[in-house]
Amino acid sequence: MIKRNLLVMGLAVLLSACGFQLRGTGTNQLTITELDLSARNAYGDTVRELRQTLENSGVKISTSAPLKLILTSEEESQRAASYTGTSYSAEYELTNVLKYEIKGQNNLPLLNNKIEVHKIYLQDSSNLTGSGQEAAVIRKEMRRDLVQQMVLRLEQLTPERLAELQKLADEKAQAEAAAIEAARKAQEETPQQSPLELQNQ
Repeated sequence: MIKRNLLVMGLAVLLSACGFQLRGTGTNQLTITELDLSARNAYGDTVRELRQTLENSGVKISTSAPLKLILTSEEESQRAASYTGTSYSAEYELTNVLKYEIKGQNNLPLLNNKIEVHKIYLQDSSNLTGSGQEAAVIRKEMRRDLVQQMVLRLEQLTPERLAELQKLADEKAQAEAAAIEAARKAQEETPQQSPLELQNQ
């Protein structure tokens, strides 16, 4: 018994040293400690699961956080992938697309991207209830995949990366403000002709 326990412990240490980690058992290496999370569908399952996952990883969800994650849209679609030899079953591809935006200080956009998840399932037309239940289960799995991929994207946002993105956003905002100001000054300095002068021409 002792030898078996030692063997299991030894294998666990060896696997962890190699970077192996059972799915769903590891801790996410998030450097973000506070985040404002919102979604167009504020009460949707995806934003609810993402909020729970982030909070379990030690991230404080607060509307006053300087970093904002906005789930701008989530789209689900289904298409026939292939047909079998019989007329009773066919493979369908399910797709979930999650679009998101990350904003930093002064509400400036830092990132705008999307995550896609695809799954294929077999629909049996002679058992539509069972196929429908299977599709619902797969949709839940896809939602979990979306949440895990979103967390992985957030893990990549180190303080250095966020500072770099914020700097680029600040420079872009300053350039746009300077261009607007230059256009305003140019308009003010352009002589305006009176209606009488226009009629005499």
